[in-house]
Amino acid sequence: MSSDPSRSPSIVDRLSRQSEEALGRVAEELVGNKVVAGALSRAFSAREKTVQAQEAAMGALGIPSAADIERLTRRLRSVSQRLEGVEDSLDRVETRIEALGTPSVDGEPGGQARVETRLEEIGRDLAALREALTPAEGTPPRSQERLTVGRVGQPARAGGRKRSRSSPRS
Repeated sequence: MSSDPSRSPSIVDRLSRQSEEALGRVAEELVGNKVVAGALSRAFSAREKTVQAQEAAMGALGIPSAADIERLTRRLRSVSQRLEGVEDSLDRVETRIEALGTPSVDGEPGGQARVETRLEEIGRDLAALREALTPAEGTPPRSQERLTVGRVGQPARAGGRKRSRSSPRS
Protein backbone atom coordinates (compact mmCIF):
# COMPACT_ATOMS: atom_id res chain seq x y z
CA MET A 1 0.00 0.00 0.00
CA SER A 2 1.27 3.38 -0.83
CA SER A 3 1.13 6.35 1.46
CA ASP A 4 0.02 8.68 -1.30
CA PRO A 5 -2.79 10.86 0.10
CA SER A 6 -4.50 11.12 -3.29
CA ARG A 7 -5.05 7.32 -3.43
CA SER A 8 -6.29 6.83 0.18
CA PRO A 9 -9.79 8.28 -0.30
CA SER A 10 -10.38 6.09 -3.33
CA ILE A 11 -9.38 2.94 -1.41
CA VAL A 12 -11.61 3.90 1.51
CA ASP A 13 -14.47 4.67 -0.86
CA ARG A 14 -14.01 1.39 -2.68
CA LEU A 15 -13.89 -0.64 0.56
CA SER A 16 -16.97 1.18 1.89
CA ARG A 17 -18.90 0.54 -1.33
CA GLN A 18 -17.93 -3.16 -1.39
CA SER A 19 -18.89 -3.67 2.25
CA GLU A 20 -22.27 -1.96 1.70
CA GLU A 21 -22.95 -4.21 -1.28
CA ALA A 22 -21.96 -7.32 0.69
CA LEU A 23 -24.22 -6.35 3.60
CA GLY A 24 -27.07 -5.68 1.18
CA ARG A 25 -26.70 -9.14 -0.37
CA VAL A 26 -26.60 -10.81 3.06
CA ALA A 27 -29.73 -8.91 4.15
CA GLU A 28 -31.56 -9.92 0.94
CA GLU A 29 -30.61 -13.55 1.49
CA LEU A 30 -31.78 -13.45 5.10
CA VAL A 31 -35.11 -11.82 4.26
CA GLY A 32 -35.65 -14.29 1.45
CA ASN A 33 -35.06 -17.25 3.75
CA LYS A 34 -38.39 -18.61 5.04
CA VAL A 35 -36.93 -19.72 8.37
CA VAL A 36 -35.42 -16.31 9.13
CA ALA A 37 -38.57 -14.46 7.96
CA GLY A 38 -40.73 -16.70 10.18
CA ALA A 39 -38.43 -16.17 13.16
CA LEU A 40 -38.56 -12.38 12.68
CA SER A 41 -42.35 -12.50 12.43
CA ARG A 42 -42.64 -14.54 15.62
CA ALA A 43 -40.19 -12.25 17.43
CA PHE A 44 -42.20 -9.14 16.51
CA SER A 45 -45.44 -10.87 17.53
CA ALA A 46 -43.94 -11.91 20.86
CA ARG A 47 -42.68 -8.36 21.43
CA GLU A 48 -46.16 -6.94 20.80
CA LYS A 49 -47.74 -9.44 23.20
CA THR A 50 -45.12 -8.63 25.83
CA VAL A 51 -45.85 -4.90 25.53
CA GLN A 52 -49.58 -5.57 25.91
CA ALA A 53 -49.01 -7.77 28.96
CA GLN A 54 -46.71 -5.16 30.48
CA GLU A 55 -49.32 -2.41 29.98
CA ALA A 56 -52.02 -4.61 31.53
CA ALA A 57 -49.83 -5.39 34.55
CA MET A 58 -48.87 -1.75 35.03
CA GLY A 59 -52.52 -0.73 34.70
CA ALA A 60 -53.51 -3.27 37.37
CA LEU A 61 -50.88 -1.81 39.69
CA GLY A 62 -51.95 1.74 38.92
CA ILE A 63 -48.65 2.62 37.26
CA PRO A 64 -48.97 4.64 34.05
CA SER A 65 -47.57 3.08 30.89
CA ALA A 66 -45.41 4.83 28.33
CA ALA A 67 -48.51 5.33 26.14
CA ASP A 68 -50.32 6.95 29.08
CA ILE A 69 -47.40 9.27 29.70
CA GLU A 70 -47.25 10.14 25.99
CA ARG A 71 -50.98 10.98 25.95
CA LEU A 72 -50.54 13.08 29.07
CA THR A 73 -47.57 14.85 27.50
CA ARG A 74 -49.58 15.68 24.35
CA ARG A 75 -52.45 16.95 26.46
CA LEU A 76 -50.12 19.07 28.56
CA ARG A 77 -48.64 20.60 25.41
CA SER A 78 -52.13 21.39 24.17
CA VAL A 79 -53.07 23.08 27.45
CA SER A 80 -49.78 24.97 27.39
CA GLN A 81 -50.49 26.28 23.89
CA ARG A 82 -53.99 27.35 24.92
CA LEU A 83 -52.59 29.09 27.99
CA GLU A 84 -50.10 30.97 25.82
CA GLY A 85 -53.01 32.10 23.65
CA VAL A 86 -54.88 33.34 26.72
CA GLU A 87 -51.76 35.15 27.94
CA ASP A 88 -51.37 36.83 24.54
CA SER A 89 -55.01 37.93 24.64
CA LEU A 90 -54.59 39.32 28.15
CA ASP A 91 -51.49 41.21 27.05
CA ARG A 92 -53.47 42.80 24.21
CA VAL A 93 -56.30 43.75 26.59
CA GLU A 94 -53.80 45.17 29.08
CA THR A 95 -52.19 47.23 26.31
CA ARG A 96 -55.59 48.59 25.27
CA ILE A 97 -56.49 49.45 28.87
CA GLU A 98 -53.18 51.25 29.34
CA ALA A 99 -53.77 53.15 26.10
CA LEU A 100 -57.15 54.32 27.45
CA GLY A 101 -55.53 55.64 30.62
CA THR A 102 -52.63 57.55 29.03
CA PRO A 103 -52.85 61.35 29.29
CA SER A 104 -53.44 63.36 26.14
CA VAL A 105 -51.55 66.49 25.09
CA ASP A 106 -53.75 68.89 27.13
CA GLY A 107 -53.24 66.83 30.29
CA GLU A 108 -56.70 65.25 30.42
CA PRO A 109 -56.66 61.49 30.30
CA GLY A 110 -57.52 60.54 26.72
CA GLY A 111 -59.28 57.39 27.78
CA GLN A 112 -61.60 59.23 30.13
CA ALA A 113 -62.65 61.68 27.41
CA ARG A 114 -63.38 58.80 25.05
CA VAL A 115 -65.39 56.99 27.70
CA GLU A 116 -67.38 60.14 28.47
CA THR A 117 -68.05 60.71 24.78
CA ARG A 118 -69.22 57.14 24.38
CA LEU A 119 -71.46 57.43 27.45
CA GLU A 120 -73.06 60.55 25.98
CA GLU A 121 -73.69 58.69 22.72
CA ILE A 122 -75.28 55.82 24.63
CA GLY A 123 -77.42 58.32 26.58
CA ARG A 124 -78.65 59.91 23.34
CA ASP A 125 -79.41 56.49 21.90
CA LEU A 126 -81.40 55.54 25.00
CA ALA A 127 -83.35 58.82 24.87
CA ALA A 128 -84.18 58.24 21.21
CA LEU A 129 -85.26 54.70 21.98
CA ARG A 130 -87.45 55.91 24.86
CA GLU A 131 -89.09 58.47 22.55
CA ALA A 132 -89.72 55.80 19.92
CA LEU A 133 -91.27 53.38 22.40
CA THR A 134 -93.49 55.77 24.37
CA PRO A 135 -96.33 57.69 22.73
CA ALA A 136 -96.00 61.42 22.21
CA GLU A 137 -98.90 62.08 24.59
CA GLY A 138 -98.10 62.26 28.24
CA THR A 139 -101.17 60.32 29.35
CA PRO A 140 -101.62 56.62 28.84
CA PRO A 141 -104.64 55.30 26.93
CA ARG A 142 -107.86 55.02 28.93
CA SER A 143 -107.86 51.24 28.80
CA GLN A 144 -104.57 51.23 30.65
CA GLU A 145 -105.67 53.79 33.25
CA ARG A 146 -107.95 51.33 34.99
CA LEU A 147 -105.32 48.66 35.46
CA THR A 148 -104.26 48.26 39.04
CA VAL A 149 -101.90 45.96 40.77
CA GLY A 150 -103.07 44.50 44.06
CA ARG A 151 -100.92 43.26 46.87
CA VAL A 152 -100.21 39.60 47.23
CA GLY A 153 -103.32 37.87 48.58
CA GLN A 154 -105.51 40.96 47.97
CA PRO A 155 -107.74 41.21 44.88
CA ALA A 156 -107.36 44.25 42.65
CA ARG A 157 -110.03 46.94 43.01
CA ALA A 158 -112.60 47.00 40.26
CA GLY A 159 -112.83 50.77 39.96
CA GLY A 160 -109.21 51.35 39.18
CA ARG A 161 -107.19 54.08 40.83
CA LYS A 162 -108.87 57.06 42.45
CA ARG A 163 -108.95 60.28 40.55
CA SER A 164 -108.96 63.71 42.05
CA ARG A 165 -112.17 65.62 41.55
CA SER A 166 -110.41 68.63 40.11
CA SER A 167 -109.08 66.84 37.01
CA PRO A 168 -111.58 66.15 34.24
CA ARG A 169 -112.04 62.61 33.06
CA SER A 170 -110.72 61.94 29.57
